Amino acid sequence: MHIDKDLVAASATPMVLGILSEGESYGYAIVKRVNELSDGRMNWTDGMLYPLLHRLERNGLVRASWGRSEAGRRRKHYAITEAGLEALAERREQWSVVEEALRRVWEAVPRPEYPGPESAGGFA
Repeated sequence: MHIDKDLVAASATPMVLGILSEGESYGYAIVKRVNELSDGRMNWTDGMLYPLLHRLERNGLVRASWGRSEAGRRRKHYAITEAGLEALAERREQWSVVEEALRRVWEAVPRPEYPGPESAGGFA
């Protein structure tokens, strides 16, 4: 399933902060956790994740430190800060309002039929 980039962008910060609230992690493990949490329906890339982590670090929401993998390779580990926990709580509240409004809209109207690529008039 393709998830629109606007939805990915909107959910990326709270997703990463939520994952880091579980404990310190590194890039590959964060990507893997997103994949697990979405049952494989969200496939993040390094090119999407690392600019986000760098922005969160610049904004003081995460801190980074160098560590070593079990194999002895150096890798950067990220941990949520106190400001990051506060931002996560705020984003969680915001997301709840949006989710509730969407749920109400979807309950009020019938679910549209997805035409599928074969009925797209040759513009698939």
